[in-house]
Amino acid sequence: MELLKNLLLVLHLIGWAMVLGGVLATMRAPKLAPGVLHGALTALVTGILMVGVIEMGDLHPVDHAKIGVKLVIALVVTALVVVGQRKPEKVTTGYLGAIAGLTVANVAIAVLWR
Repeated sequence: MELLKNLLLVLHLIGWAMVLGGVLATMRAPKLAPGVLHGALTALVTGILMVGVIEMGDLHPVDHAKIGVKLVIALVVTALVVVGQRKPEKVTTGYLGAIAGLTVANVAIAVLWR
């Protein structure tokens, strides 16, 4: 179970890296890079699976408040990315900044909230 959790964690972090990297790479000419949607979905799905594996394996106690906050942020980021993909005219530097800021906030919550 520990190995599966760690594999999911690696994939989760790669997903967030795809989101943040894709957004930062296109800040000057505001548009969403193609991999941003895949990264957001990867991060969302692997995060949910990781919590399930931790709960199922009784690896350590889960802080449900922290997971709830992270889930809401992940859903908002994913929704922003989906809307940005469907309506590219809405994507501005501020829009991309919001996605980047929420992504950094999600990672910071994971690391700093103990």
